[in-house]
Formats: sequence, C-alpha cells, structure tokens
Amino acid sequence: MARHIYSCPLRWSDMDAFGHVNNAVFVRYLEEARIDFMFRLAPGDGSPSFSGGSVVARHEIDYVRPLVHRHAPVTIESWVTKIGAASLTIAYEIKDPEQVYVRASTVVVPYDLAAGRPRRISAEEKSFLQEYVEGAAGVGSGSERAAA
Repeated sequence: MARHIYSCPLRWSDMDAFGHVNNAVFVRYLEEARIDFMFRLAPGDGSPSFSGGSVVARHEIDYVRPLVHRHAPVTIESWVTKIGAASLTIAYEIKDPEQVYVRASTVVVPYDLAAGRPRRISAEEKSFLQEYVEGAAGVGSGSERAAA
C-alpha cells in the first residue's frame, strides 16, 4: 500500500498550558496533510481533480501519547481506507519512527462550490485514490510517487 508522507513542523504556539501539543491543533495537522495529499498531488498537470472543493463530514481521532514541542517535524502518513461514490475516508498516523502520537480518520465529501452541493468522485480522482487504498498494489510512498 502506498502512503502519502507529510513532514509537519511544530510551532511554539501549538502547545497548551500542559506543555504538549493541544488536542485541537492535531485537527489542523491532519488538514495540512490532507490538503497536501489531495491538492498538491492531484493527478495530471492542470487537472481539475479535487480543486472544485470538498467538505469534511467526519473526524475520528485517537490520541495515543502526548507530543511536546521540539525543532524536528513530525511525520504524518496518510492513506485511503474507503472510496464511495461521493465520499472517501482518509486514515492517518502522526508519528516518529519509534512511536505513534495520533491515529485518525476523516470522511471527505467532494463538493461543487458553484452548485452548492456534494458531487460524485470523478474517474480520474478514483484512479488516483486507489493507489493509496490499503492493500493496493501501488509501489512506494506518496513522496516517491511525487518525485517520479
């Protein structure tokens, strides 16, 4: 299975009064990784895929252990666990090589901003997403795909 890899810097302002990254900040980290995955890596040069808009329908977050500020970024691995006709589910791990801080998932619904309603996933988008589905035959990480 291919995974998208995102290196997320930690900011001093991300910490709360208890000296660790605030739980609400993790939602922003997930957003950064998701946007990097869906938009920067959108298939094809000039492709309209994923550019028309999307909305988050659901977040699930399991906080595994506290993350404290440091200068080194944290890694966010993302992959697809489900592709429906008009939604997809992205799973994440926020981690270092030796430990996981957060496991999460997000249900994303493609959205037609002009029409003001959800839309179906296009064939091009589905083809791109299938490379990141658990158990997919794709080789290498999302970073390796982007470099290819």
